[in-house]
Amino acid sequence: MRLVLVGPPGAGKGTQAEFIAAHLAAPKISTGDLFRFNVGQGTPLGVEAKKYMDAGQLVPDEITINMVRQRLAEPDAVDGFLLDGFPRNVPQAEVLDDMLKELGVKIDVVLELVVEDDEVIRRLSGRRTCRGCGKIWHVEFDPTTVEGVCDRCDGQLFQRDDDKPETIAKRLEVYHEQTEPLVDFYSAQGKLVGIDATGPVEDVTDRAIDALAPFE
Repeated sequence: MRLVLVGPPGAGKGTQAEFIAAHLAAPKISTGDLFRFNVGQGTPLGVEAKKYMDAGQLVPDEITINMVRQRLAEPDAVDGFLLDGFPRNVPQAEVLDDMLKELGVKIDVVLELVVEDDEVIRRLSGRRTCRGCGKIWHVEFDPTTVEGVCDRCDGQLFQRDDDKPETIAKRLEVYHEQTEPLVDFYSAQGKLVGIDATGPVEDVTDRAIDALAPFE
């Protein structure tokens, strides 16, 4: 199966991608992993990407697309894959369609993890990070015994800037403007399946696998 996973920040895409890919016995391909690999290995694309990352700039689409193209051509992705974090917008989706056409395949299904904005803000803004060991806690879902103190190392907890409600709201704004149109794009192709991504992780995984069953 060739699957694209979409959803807002905080929808649990990374977590669900791991479980779904394991269920499908297909490689999980995420842009984050591709950047880390290419930069870490010092590949030509990684060297180019690092220049932009070091300057605090967004990596151009062309570099990201070429990383994805190389990864999709590897032997383990021939029979199927799960894409997480790509495409991020309709132009990237159109390039992906053309890229796959060259390989003689196409996307089978696009799974949308549906979560309301208020729930995303609740999930992400409740996270607290330990200054000592780096463990992430949550004031509601995974609280420490003593507020503001890490149970693991007694380090001080803090809220990262990108976990603050105003920052999350901006990220959601970008998602609605740039990535959400993918829902309409793939819906028009008859490839979109949406599931409720709230509740326990295991329940969301079960819903995802049930929704994908007709495509296996």
